[in-house]
Parts: sequence; structure tokens; C-alpha cells
Amino acid sequence: MLLKTFGWSFAITVIGLVAAWFYGGWEAFGVVAILSVLEISLSFDNAVVNAGILKKMSAFWQKIFLTIGVIIAVFGMRLVFPVVIVAITASLNPIDAIDLSFNDPDRYKELVTDAHPAIAAFGGMFLLMIFLDFIFEDRDIQWLRWIERPLAKLGKVDMLSVCIALIVLLISAMTVATHAHQHGGGHVDKAETVLLSGIAGLITYLIVGGLSGYFEDKLEEEEEREHEAEEEAKRSGKKVSAVALSGKAAFFMFLYLEVLDASFSFDGVIGAFAITNEIVLMALGLGIGAMYVRSLTVYLVRQGTLDDYVYLEHGAHYAIGALAAILLVTIQYEINEIITGLVGVVLIAWSFWSSVRRNKALEAEEGKSEVTAGV
Repeated sequence: MLLKTFGWSFAITVIGLVAAWFYGGWEAFGVVAILSVLEISLSFDNAVVNAGILKKMSAFWQKIFLTIGVIIAVFGMRLVFPVVIVAITASLNPIDAIDLSFNDPDRYKELVTDAHPAIAAFGGMFLLMIFLDFIFEDRDIQWLRWIERPLAKLGKVDMLSVCIALIVLLISAMTVATHAHQHGGGHVDKAETVLLSGIAGLITYLIVGGLSGYFEDKLEEEEEREHEAEEEAKRSGKKVSAVALSGKAAFFMFLYLEVLDASFSFDGVIGAFAITNEIVLMALGLGIGAMYVRSLTVYLVRQGTLDDYVYLEHGAHYAIGALAAILLVTIQYEINEIITGLVGVVLIAWSFWSSVRRNKALEAEEGKSEVTAGV
């Protein structure tokens, strides 16, 4: 089971590390290995959230997610996206950005450093919205009830998450402007960059959310049609072509999953800039990590882990919220990437431990009920 699910990930790991060694020796080998671990640690929340959607899909579409979906995730978000970031922030075309990364790494590093406030503001706002929309939703299962209950009540206020995100963005931009003014620097325009990039991140999230909602609605429509067709078939005694209907529903779910997967890729890509500025090493390391994340998603589904450990999804979203806060703080202050990775791991481990305790408590209650019934 383990080899079947992670087989491609193991193979890509070997190929990627060998390619890194040929490209830049043992130093490049080490960088790619670190990036792979970073991507896995930062994107474990990605796997948990994705698994909640993927578990509704058939084995065929799970394979599609691991094949065609990988092309989108690895080559689209992990290779093209870093180049686009540098190209946009440095006002270059993508070809010049790639050329610069190979032929003038010092200048390229300078451009990436200058682009960090824009990257952090964009990514921070995007991830903050994911967290806020989750935490303000009223849920049957709550993990940290003392936080989630009052926030779920507040979540009934329309557009509250957008308002809070904009307030956080304004505070971040004002902090940057105040710091520049106090130190007599000529970087007040950095505050404008933070503000504009943050708004762009917010708009991107709203667009992605709109598309996701569209795909969800389509999926629900297809499932409802399938159910009605099956009921009609039972009444008339005819067979129904459930495969075609399931195929449509699964297709919309696949599109929805890809939109979400792309949105979660920002943290790993942005975090990678703190370790290396070389496009080739970044693509190799993040690509390997992305393969493991996708395999882990399928593994969680097939093992039924999310159903057994119900707080994992909560822990993943809290990790996203923490990462959003860290990104916004790094606009002005430097934070070690080890801390960034560990925060997510700790929160998810905590939610896993809480799930285990919950399961044990439920088993104990069932045991008591059985004893009482027997008496």
C-alpha cells in the first residue's frame, strides 16, 4: 500500500537529487534536499485539506490528480510562478528573468530581496483569508471551542473576514511607513508596495473563492442529477448511466481541487526564496516536495485518516493562519525558515494528538454504554 501510493514520489526524489548533484555538486544536492523537506512541512496542511475533497473522488480521478495534476502543481506553480514573481516585481519579461538567474545571480538575488515585501504581502493576505473564512464558519465539530464558538457567531456578520484582512493590511503598511519615516529612509514607497500587493492578494483570493464556489455548485448539481436519475431508474426498472454522471461530477471536483492546490502553493514557493534564488534548484526541491504532498493526500484518503482524526483539518488551517502572520511580519522583520516550518508541524501534531484523545474518550463512553446495557 505504502509503496503503491508513494512509488512515484520515491522515484522523483532519486531523479531530482541526482539532477541536483550534476547541476551543482553536493551543495546543490543539499539545497534541493532541504527545499523538499521545507515544502513537505509547509504543505502538510495542503495535503490534509485536499484529502477532505479527494476522498469523494473515484480511484481513477485520484490517479488523474497524481498525474495530470502534478504537471500543473510542479511545473505551473513551482517552476513558472517563481519566475513570474521576479519578472513582475522587477519589470522584466520572463525570459530575461530566467537569463538573469543564470548569468547574474547577485543581481537576481538583489531583485528577489527587493521583491520580498510584495511577495510577503500578497501571500500573507491570501493565506490569511483562507484561515479567516475557515475560523468564522460554524462547524459541527470544533477543536478549540473557547476560540471557535465565539468566532463562529461573529462569522455571521457579512464580509467580516474581508474587513479584518484589510485592517491587518493597513496596519502592516502603516508600520512599514512609520519605520521608514523614523529612520529617515527614502523607502516610504515600500508601504505603497505592501498595500497594493496585499490588495492584489485579497482580490486573487476572492477570484479563486468564486471559482471554487462555482465548481462546488456544479458538483452539487451533478450529484443531485445523478441521485434523481438513480431514483428514476429504480422506479422504472431501467438501468442508468451512472458512470457518465459520476465522470462529470468528478471532473468538476478535480478542477476545484486544482484551484485549491494552486492556492496552497504560495507558502512553499515564497518560503523557498529564503533558501535559494536559483530557479533550477527551487524547481527540483519544490517539485520533489509537491510529489510527496500529493501522495500523502491520496494516502490520507485511502487510510480514512481524516475521518478517524477529525481535528487534523483544524490544525492545518491554524497552521495556515500562523504562516500568514509570519509572512506579514517578515515584511519588516526577518524570521528563520526553521521556525516557519516548525509552527505548522507543531499545530498539526497537536491537532492529531487531540484527535487521538477524542477517539479514546468516545471508545470509553461506548464501552460504558455497552456495560450499562448489559446490566
